[in-house]
Amino acid sequence: MCCFLFNVFGKLMKKKRIIYCVFLNKKAEGQEFQFYPGRLGSRIYEHISKEAWNIWKIKQTILVNENNLNMLKIKDRKLLEREMVKFFFSGNKNIY
Repeated sequence: MCCFLFNVFGKLMKKKRIIYCVFLNKKAEGQEFQFYPGRLGSRIYEHISKEAWNIWKIKQTILVNENNLNMLKIKDRKLLEREMVKFFFSGNKNIY
């Protein structure tokens, strides 16, 4: 649950959500909203920080380009989802 604050200029701003990121193994700023749908998306939202998500986006781009994945094909999306789970939750921090 987020709280709202006002800055010195009276503008409404959202308080940052701090979580324990299992990828970075430290407390870090959480994501502002759930980027990925479903149960896996909830798990990522609760346990993966903004910083780790940005690292994943770089890795995701590399995987899509190197494997010539087509995100319109279900099998390619499933492959990318499996890679994302391995990336975040396997303990292997091989980014490149």
